[in-house]
Amino acid sequence: MGEITQYSYFPGCTLKTKARDLDRYARSCAAKLGAELVEPEMWQCCGGVYPLGSDEIGNKLSSVRALNDAKEHGLELVTVCSACYHVIKRVNDDMANVPDIQTRANNYAQFDEPYRGETKVLHYLELLRDRIGFDKVKEAVTKPLTGKKIGAYYGCLLLRPSKILQFDDPENPSIMEDFISSVGATPVRYQMRNECCGGYRSMENRALSDKLVGKIFTDAKNAGCEELITACPLCWYNLNQYQGPDKLPVRYMTEVLAEALDLLEAKPDPAELDGVSCACMHEAGKEA
Repeated sequence: MGEITQYSYFPGCTLKTKARDLDRYARSCAAKLGAELVEPEMWQCCGGVYPLGSDEIGNKLSSVRALNDAKEHGLELVTVCSACYHVIKRVNDDMANVPDIQTRANNYAQFDEPYRGETKVLHYLELLRDRIGFDKVKEAVTKPLTGKKIGAYYGCLLLRPSKILQFDDPENPSIMEDFISSVGATPVRYQMRNECCGGYRSMENRALSDKLVGKIFTDAKNAGCEELITACPLCWYNLNQYQGPDKLPVRYMTEVLAEALDLLEAKPDPAELDGVSCACMHEAGKEA
């Protein structure tokens, strides 16, 4: 693919445990497409949820450290987890535009130079679209997914708040459909592709999540979808936990990309993942 371009890569906790396919295929596919994802030597959990307290900085500091590390290395920051992207990009906006948070976070962190939101934050899909280019992805495909009818499931975290995230049109997004086309499949649009799956509410109210997910599956199936793809580990969990009618297969978007690039690997033994949850700190070379 020509010259290799480096990016700071924030994997996040879940990609080290339950969502390993999302992570490993993000890495291998990026390498084949000419992008080197460089994991920081030390990173901490982004928190998983953007704190709503306007004066809260404690839960934002891990994101600030990751952003500053990328700045110090002169790299853009890429993440593939929807929750990590949502949190880190909103924290970056705080550091650029909220003087109180900027001042207190920098006072606490004591960086060599203050961090003021200089790092560009990209979701993996934006890396494919805006840096590599979907045309280049299409050229690299060796096993096109011709004939597969795939629906994109965006969920909430990639799209809102749209003024800060600026990921895509929150009401009528297209980046995932364009991705699906680039791997040779047929994108199927359906009305509920950007509706909530229940999110973290599923931990305390499974019935509510099942009700929301059931509507998503019914709408997708009626539109002609044969499977759904997502970039969100929590969405993947909620969708796959559903056992009602109209259920469709759900995969990570990086797994679909790996299939088209002929990079799929044998599935690991599910027993390897039993009892593993959130790894809140990761050091290079060590598995959580």
